[in-house]
Amino acid sequence: LTFLHYNKVPPDNNASERAVRNIKVKQKISGQFKSSQGADDFCVIRSIIDTLIKRSQNVLENLTLITKLVPE
Repeated sequence: LTFLHYNKVPPDNNASERAVRNIKVKQKISGQFKSSQGADDFCVIRSIIDTLIKRSQNVLENLTLITKLVPE
């Protein structure tokens, strides 16, 4: 019961469930991922986007910066 000792820890796991929901919606719309690599890539990108949102940062601006750092 960590949340009893630390005010910033929520008493539920709703944030985790909301994060997983994006993946389930993607699967439902497209039926499936075409490859294991595609599923992994989607999860990495979605994780980055969710983290930027949680930190109140501009998603498009930061994704643009990331793409400039990745070698071709």
